[in-house]
Amino acid sequence: MRILIAEDEKDLNRVIARKLREDGYLVDTAFDGGEALDYLRAAEYDMAVLDVMMPEMDGFALLAAMRAEGIRTPVIFLTARDAVEDRIRGLDLGGCDYMIKPFSLLELSARIRAGVRKSDGNPDSRYRLADLELDTATHEVTRAGRQIRLSAKEYAMLEYLLRNKGLVLSREKIENAVWGYDYEGGTNVVDVYIRYLRQKIDDGAPVRLIHTVRGSGYVLKEGGQ
Repeated sequence: MRILIAEDEKDLNRVIARKLREDGYLVDTAFDGGEALDYLRAAEYDMAVLDVMMPEMDGFALLAAMRAEGIRTPVIFLTARDAVEDRIRGLDLGGCDYMIKPFSLLELSARIRAGVRKSDGNPDSRYRLADLELDTATHEVTRAGRQIRLSAKEYAMLEYLLRNKGLVLSREKIENAVWGYDYEGGTNVVDVYIRYLRQKIDDGAPVRLIHTVRGSGYVLKEGGQ
């Protein structure tokens, strides 16, 4: 999953980013509301973690601007302000959660997972297709009950495909979601990792789940050519 952190306290921003990267998230960081809005316009995020009190544009104004522009990214607010009125305002504006500083990084990570599940309409931490299952809480992947070991990037790509199962995803979309829009590596990196996933997910299975759509990209679905 790709997460944006907008927090003007640089030390706290760095600590949150380090924790979420350790959890396997792709993380971008911003230090004021204007910069955060630029990030949100340029890329698709699964969650935005927004400080309420930021320079240029506070978290409430940022969320209002996002929604006015049609940016539907779920939002968790971080703030030292614990007044009930502030929490109500943040939730009424469309925030999915509200955490008071100081907070537990483990709890933040859990609330991010819960917020993304809710936005996906997924009832628990498991994403499934046919006999393939991925658990975002434990990072375990199985097919027909057989455990599959994946590298961090293989896991991130499979999670992105599963969360968008049935949708044709371009190479650019997959690259941006898994490596970030500023990635400057090889141009065939997506094809390489799709091949790795096929070897681990589809080889030897009675039904292929990873499909190529010529000229468009890839789709994870049951059946088809």
